[in-house]
Amino acid sequence: MLFSVIIIPMIVGLSIPLIKWKKRSHMEIFLETFVILNSLLVWAMILNEGVESFTLVRFVGDLSISFRLDGLAMVFAGLVSALWPFATLYAFEYMTKEENERVFFLFYTVTYGVTLGIATAGNILTMYFFYELLTLVTVPLVMHTLTRKAILASRKYLYFSIGGAAFAFIGMIFVIIYGVTADFVYGGVLEQMADGGRSNALLLIYVLAFMGFGVKAAVCPFNSWLPDAGVAPTPVTALLHAVAVVKSGAFAIMRFTYYCFGVDYLKGTWAQYVVMAVTMVTIVYGCSMAVKETHFKRRLAYSTISNLSYILFGVTIMTPFGLVGALSHLVMHAVMKICSFFCAGAVIHVTEREYITELDGLGYKMPQVFGIFTLSAFALMGVPGLAGFVSKWNLAEAAVDSGMPLAYVGIACLLVSALLTAIYMMSVVIRAFFPGKDFDHKVNEGIKDPNWKMMLPLYVFVVFIVAFGINSGSLVNFFVNIAQGLI
Repeated sequence: MLFSVIIIPMIVGLSIPLIKWKKRSHMEIFLETFVILNSLLVWAMILNEGVESFTLVRFVGDLSISFRLDGLAMVFAGLVSALWPFATLYAFEYMTKEENERVFFLFYTVTYGVTLGIATAGNILTMYFFYELLTLVTVPLVMHTLTRKAILASRKYLYFSIGGAAFAFIGMIFVIIYGVTADFVYGGVLEQMADGGRSNALLLIYVLAFMGFGVKAAVCPFNSWLPDAGVAPTPVTALLHAVAVVKSGAFAIMRFTYYCFGVDYLKGTWAQYVVMAVTMVTIVYGCSMAVKETHFKRRLAYSTISNLSYILFGVTIMTPFGLVGALSHLVMHAVMKICSFFCAGAVIHVTEREYITELDGLGYKMPQVFGIFTLSAFALMGVPGLAGFVSKWNLAEAAVDSGMPLAYVGIACLLVSALLTAIYMMSVVIRAFFPGKDFDHKVNEGIKDPNWKMMLPLYVFVVFIVAFGINSGSLVNFFVNIAQGLI
């Protein structure tokens, strides 16, 4: 059953161009039905909590392609499977103005299965295999429009991803050689090394692998591919920036830190300080660039760069509380960012306006879209009662609890980021609802909110944002159990 949730989306995706659809609606029903069923199957396994591991191929020794649904896998797989059906529904309407949509939905659906492969990987070899495969299936999505910008963006994404994967590969090899097992074990697999010491060579390998996996998580200085990838259709960029690619990078770093090297091996070393410093620089850099960016989707892309390093900052604290904060923001940011990206996509789909200077007065013509965008903006800022406040509070609490002077600097970075987030998000809201007395509203005639296929996912995401902000106790307790190695 565990492998079926990975292979079903792949088979369904590959079948889309092969079937002769009499009507487009038939393809939509077919695709949405299987995506929903696959998501329900994932959640049935999560709620069952009794799914055994599954080995697909066994190589030499304990090297294998195998899958397991532990606590960390439940979080990522649950997040992906919860958001993908709504993203697919949204894509149906968005792609009505795009060409080659069958090819688009082929790779879009296959990406669902590949991402679940990363989430449920039982060892580092399996995770690395699907991590590489994720690059291959998402490159066609980035270059879907086949414009010059799209082709250049896809090349950059491919080059960066291959380069990052090379460093991640080095880390994988060292874990396999020096670890007691290639399987993911909470607490790490390097504790029983023969020399028992903290070799500077292995710490260097950790830093290199962190930066390698960090390419997909858009850490400085390897993040320029992410804003450029915004040329892809919004259903792609939303998943790139909220769920599939960037979260896979952050998830891989969690696995590598807590389940391969182990925090006891890393904590207090120069390697910890280096990677933590990288995350703090990225936090401030991303939100600073977002303030000056005038393209709507690129601004949100820089916001993603900043917020991803929130997650990695929690990871680099290297305490159970740090992992709780990282998991909190992994989930909260996914919901907030996919919501804001889909709002931006709705505006572009309806108006074909891509720059923030062109959004004046649209709040009156698209009140639902910009009302939801405003709520997502408040959440990203960390307003109490919304999802963003919960995760940022958990990260700040973890930093204080760690007692590390550098972690206190990280809190200052979070505060600076919150201020800059308010500037770059609320400036969009102000333009939309308060264009000025001299503004001619006739330029927006005929514009209205999109249909239900776009609006339904937005309302669902708003419910998540508010629900997580008001009552996140059970979810955070689940994260605590994971961070203590109980799940």
